[in-house]
Amino acid sequence: MERLLRTLLLVCVLLGVAAYTPLSDETLQNLPAAGPDFDIHTGSILAPILIPRVPGSPGSTAVQQHFADWFKTNLPNWTLEFQNSTSTTPATGARQVPFTNIIVTRDPPWTKRGEVGRLALVAHYDSKLTPAGFIGATDSAAPCAMIMHAARSVDEALTRKWAAMEADGSLGLEEEKGVQILFLDGEEAFVSWTNTDSLYGARSLAEEWEATPYVAMSTYHTPISSINLFLLLDLLGTAKPRVPSYFKTTHWAYQSLAGIEMRLRSLGILQSKPDHPFLPESEKPANQFNNAWGVQDDHIPFMARGVEVLHIIPTPFPNVWHKMEDDGAHLDMPTVEDWAKMVTAFVGEWMDLEGYFPQKALAVDDVAPTKKDELSDTT
Repeated sequence: MERLLRTLLLVCVLLGVAAYTPLSDETLQNLPAAGPDFDIHTGSILAPILIPRVPGSPGSTAVQQHFADWFKTNLPNWTLEFQNSTSTTPATGARQVPFTNIIVTRDPPWTKRGEVGRLALVAHYDSKLTPAGFIGATDSAAPCAMIMHAARSVDEALTRKWAAMEADGSLGLEEEKGVQILFLDGEEAFVSWTNTDSLYGARSLAEEWEATPYVAMSTYHTPISSINLFLLLDLLGTAKPRVPSYFKTTHWAYQSLAGIEMRLRSLGILQSKPDHPFLPESEKPANQFNNAWGVQDDHIPFMARGVEVLHIIPTPFPNVWHKMEDDGAHLDMPTVEDWAKMVTAFVGEWMDLEGYFPQKALAVDDVAPTKKDELSDTT
């Protein structure tokens, strides 16, 4: 009987994540913009990522340190962890290359390990080995920056909501939900994309988390099973992207994000002016989905283990894909800002934060921003 009750609780938790509260127009209008923090030369979030960051290189170490310093300074209530692995690559022969995944988590303060289902915000932070000096602004420095901004934008609202729940004794009346950021290393192939020359960090983390049990009778059995949605951002930051809905099982989440885009545009909040939505497939018929893995990316090892994935990657890929032109100067900053605001709103709705965001006077000031070319199944 106890096992049955646990199963029913888990079902309720999994069903509950789909029933999140829309943000009001006022809240959407008050969401902060990144502004100077996204300046490609001096921005405190984005600029330090816009360097070559091949796994195991000094640039990679510098970006890891940037992430660690930024989260410790700006979001001290979030837990910062590193997951390390090594692997040989076709480009390095017998030499073991180090890969470091960065995991940043915020859960309700009263919860225990294994009791929290999480929204995972995911991007890879490594850059390609070739061409030499490649930066990868869309691939995926800008997506990392979008996630960092979203985390900072919801942080105070999370604190307020959880403090209110503790004060009014409403703990345990809803599913326990947290937010987890995964900055993954080694997504890019060193020579050419294969099952073994790609996704180094994602494969290591998914394997480790599947094999790491929580204590008996926890709501979730392993860290990987606690991911309720794996929201993966990649190749974002050029103008007029078209992002399809790749998976039938998460089309509802795609529709939610598309609805957020529509509302933000109707309110005049978004800065870009494309001739089509970023997310144009909200009405995609069920019979147009297939059972494929979609675009090959960091979600594959997680999806293979049953994790639900919302993949936000444009098709076709940006014209700068895997070219030296994929740098800060070629980012369309209104588009970058808009994605950051859309992701922030999605997290706010997922976490039921309506009514807990600070008023405009307490938010980061809105500041006007400074100013994969082929269809492929690899990034």
